[in-house]
Amino acid sequence: MKKILVASSLTAMLILTGCATNSGPEYSGDSYQQIKTYEIGTVQSIRPVVISDNGTGTFIGAIVGTVLGSMVGQGRGSTLATLAGGLGGAYAGSQAAKANASELSVKLDDGRDVVVVVKGKNFLVGDRVKIIKDGNRADQVYRIN
Repeated sequence: MKKILVASSLTAMLILTGCATNSGPEYSGDSYQQIKTYEIGTVQSIRPVVISDNGTGTFIGAIVGTVLGSMVGQGRGSTLATLAGGLGGAYAGSQAAKANASELSVKLDDGRDVVVVVKGKNFLVGDRVKIIKDGNRADQVYRIN
């Protein structure tokens, strides 16, 4: 019974991690009070890219896989299942944490050409965009009219 409770709790935690109720832009916890600058331009070309895992998915997957693997077998079999669960979970977590994104080539209104990578948004060639910058980092990219 304890094993089922632990597995259910871990599964629920993974599903609910990162859920937000607001559909607006997302800022990191340490940058939301800083002054930012922005640039406006026109999308010239778009290329699909993949953003790799930053390590979080691998870490969480390894923990969950290790816990679930430890619930299988007895003796040496349990040790091997724990190891296999950790390795399998790490791989699955790293794959699950990858994200599809778009690399936008943008001609800024001041004539400069820049490239910015965005995930989760669909842009078209010719779209006017506002790139909100935090130093030299693109914080948000929006389509504007």
